[in-house]
Amino acid sequence: MVVLSTKNLHKMYGGRSVVAGVNFAVESGECVGLLGPNGAGKTTTLRLCLGLIEPDGGNISLLDKAVPQEARSARRRVGVVSQTDNLDPDFTVSENLLVYGRYFGFADSATSKRIPDLLEFAGLSQRANEKMQNLSGGLKRRLALARALINDPDLLFLDEPTNGLDPQARHLIWQRLRQLLNQKKTIVLTTHFMEEAERLCARVCIMDNGVIIASGPPRELINQCIEPQVVEIFGEGLESWMDQHGGKLAERYERAGESVFCYMHETEGIVASLLAYPTLRYLHRPANLEDVFLKLTGRELRD
Repeated sequence: MVVLSTKNLHKMYGGRSVVAGVNFAVESGECVGLLGPNGAGKTTTLRLCLGLIEPDGGNISLLDKAVPQEARSARRRVGVVSQTDNLDPDFTVSENLLVYGRYFGFADSATSKRIPDLLEFAGLSQRANEKMQNLSGGLKRRLALARALINDPDLLFLDEPTNGLDPQARHLIWQRLRQLLNQKKTIVLTTHFMEEAERLCARVCIMDNGVIIASGPPRELINQCIEPQVVEIFGEGLESWMDQHGGKLAERYERAGESVFCYMHETEGIVASLLAYPTLRYLHRPANLEDVFLKLTGRELRD
C-alpha cells in the first residue's frame, strides 16, 4: 500500500528551481531515505509533502489525501522530527508531550496515559520533570522523537534526526527507529550520514539540483554504481606513488585534498605497490553508500 507519492513535483524560489520534477513513492512499513548535498531540495520536498508550502506544479498524495488541499487532515496521522530544536523551553519533558497532544485535539487525560510509554521508549523516564535547559542535545532529540509519536502516527518524517549527536546517542536513536520499523511504522528520512541510511533504509533516493538522480536499495546501488573495493591513500610520498602507479593499478581514482581514493575489483597489486612507500598510509575497505553518493554528486563543498 502506497502511503506517500509525488508526481512531477516542482517548486521555485527566486526564479530558481529547487524541486524540479520529483517522483517517488513510499510503501507502508518501509523506511525510505532522501539523500543529497546541501541545497539539493530534500527539506523543501518534505515540506511540500506535508503541505507546509504549496507546489508550483505536480501532485502529492499523503495517506490517501490530496496535498495541499487535504494536508491538515492528513497530518493528523503523521509525526515529524524537524532539523532544528523546536521543543518548548518553558516546559518540562512531560509537559512538552502533554501540550503537543493538544494540537491533535487530545484530552490531557488521554495524552497522560501515553506519556509513560513514550518516555520509556525514548529512555527519558527518569527525566520526566526536567526543564529543557538541563537536557543535552541527545536527550532533546530523543524527546523530539517521543513527541512525534504522541498521536501514534502511521507515517514519520525525520529530517536529519541524528544531526549533531555523538556516536552513543546516534546509535540509541537508530535502535529506537528499528523498533518502530519492527512495529510496521513507515519512515521517510533525510540524513547526511550514509551509514545511517545503509542501516535503516530499505530504499534511498539520491537528490541533486532538485531532481532524483538515483534510487534503490542501498546495497543494490553500491553493486550497480561503483567498484566493490576502495583503497584510500594519504601521507608523504603520495605524488611519487601516483606518478609511478596510480593510473596503472586503479581502475578509477579520485583526488580529494591530500588523499587519493582508488576504486577497483582486485586490490592485491595496489596494496603490494604501497609496501615500497613506508611513509604512505592507506585504508583498504569495501565500497559503501558514501562512495556512491560522492561519485554521483561530486566532492565539491555545497553552501
